[in-house]
Amino acid sequence: MQCWDLIIVGAGPAGLTAGIYGARTGIKTLIIEKGVAGGVVAEAPFVENYPGFPEGIKGADLAKKMVEQTRLTGATISEFEEVTELNLEGPDKNVRTSKAFYQTPALIIATGCTHKHLGVPGEEEFLGRGVSYCAVCDGPLFKKKKVLVVGGGNTAVSSSMYLSNIASEVKLAHRRKQLRVGEVASRELADKGVKLLWNTEIKTILGEGVVKSVVLYDNETCETREIEVDGVFIQVGEDPNSQVVRKAGIKVDEQGYIEVDSSQKTNIEGVYACGDVTMCQEKQIGTAVGQGIVAALGAFGYVKNPYYRV
Repeated sequence: MQCWDLIIVGAGPAGLTAGIYGARTGIKTLIIEKGVAGGVVAEAPFVENYPGFPEGIKGADLAKKMVEQTRLTGATISEFEEVTELNLEGPDKNVRTSKAFYQTPALIIATGCTHKHLGVPGEEEFLGRGVSYCAVCDGPLFKKKKVLVVGGGNTAVSSSMYLSNIASEVKLAHRRKQLRVGEVASRELADKGVKLLWNTEIKTILGEGVVKSVVLYDNETCETREIEVDGVFIQVGEDPNSQVVRKAGIKVDEQGYIEVDSSQKTNIEGVYACGDVTMCQEKQIGTAVGQGIVAALGAFGYVKNPYYRV
């Protein structure tokens, strides 16, 4: 058994920030990440609204800087290690992973979300053969080809703009009449030549070995049509990664997001949560960073009970 002052589960912006602040307070801090540190921000083609980068920054570069800074503060990051079980009864929290068994008085959950699927025929069949959930990862494979982006939020819009620099044709299908972004982003889409398909849903993804076309449904006119595409980028939101914590007794809302108070505390003493896995409506990098700070300082206070908390 390994003992730590603070264990953070998840190494996205929220978890990394919590790691920075935890380590800087002088407590022994471990971050456990089931994949590669950096989180989904590494998949963002370009981040234009994060303070300190007036000209914007690639998501992968921002993630790399966050990881480097976290390690420099002294926090330990363990990648490719998945938490399989939590026992949160009593003052010491037990954390079992695919590699080890840990004990800590304070725990921060920052497990983020995973990409939602459309659940349409052809989606699973053509995954990696024309269907993708990451424009920055797979976009270069579609140079001078026709692609369709599905979604109406920030990720769908930024992915469309990114792909417009690579593909010969980019269409953005949204099931409503208005995007969930500001007017500036909408104008930028038009400037980039991205064609918007309003009130449009995907019904089927077709192909022979690779994607060749999609069947679209207009939910206003009730008409269907088939268009040729070489790639489909699905950007329709995420599901919270809260399965393990729910089993451990941490309270979540109807959608599975962890419920926290203004101090990022969960319903279990000594357990905090931050980032996209929480019930916070604004799923932004800046929001995750702020929550990570609050959670880490709360955990420090819980572990060390400094004079100003007495």
